[in-house]
Amino acid sequence: MHFAAWLQRSAPTLLIDGDPNRSATTWAAPGKLPFTVIDERAAPHHIRTYKHIVIDTGARPADDDLTTLVNGGDLLIIPSKPDVLSLDALRLTAATLRTIGAKHYRVLLTITPPRPSGDAAEAHAALTHAGYPVLRSIIRRFKAYEDAVAAGIPVYALAGNRRAPEAWRDYEDAAQELGL
Repeated sequence: MHFAAWLQRSAPTLLIDGDPNRSATTWAAPGKLPFTVIDERAAPHHIRTYKHIVIDTGARPADDDLTTLVNGGDLLIIPSKPDVLSLDALRLTAATLRTIGAKHYRVLLTITPPRPSGDAAEAHAALTHAGYPVLRSIIRRFKAYEDAVAAGIPVYALAGNRRAPEAWRDYEDAAQELGL
């Protein structure tokens, strides 16, 4: 959602909700997002009119879905929490990506716990050491994200939460690192 908000600042952006739980569609329901969100089944009717297309998938796409995403996209961003179960799922996804010869993907650590926890730093070091293309930027856990979802807006538009600018800055940093 926040990468779509970032991209919308430069050109019309479409977010395709391909996640079975339709969380992006729920977030967009109030109609306050600066970009368009559609169900994946409606995509063929809309994609020609947008410069940027972001696809929200389920947590662990099937191998054939990953192949389609890799072959049809410019960049695959794989978000992962820095916990054992999430990192195990990431390893499985990365193994599939290696098998299909994917080159244009990056790992983004998200929902990272605040200090003094060192989970994010430890996960980043382990992933980097193992050769994963992990971003230096991380997305920290802030209540501001939950508040933004409840309001149906990007976190940068959230008023009354003093941590919202910091939360948005995490996405700005990641987007800039990705060259978006």
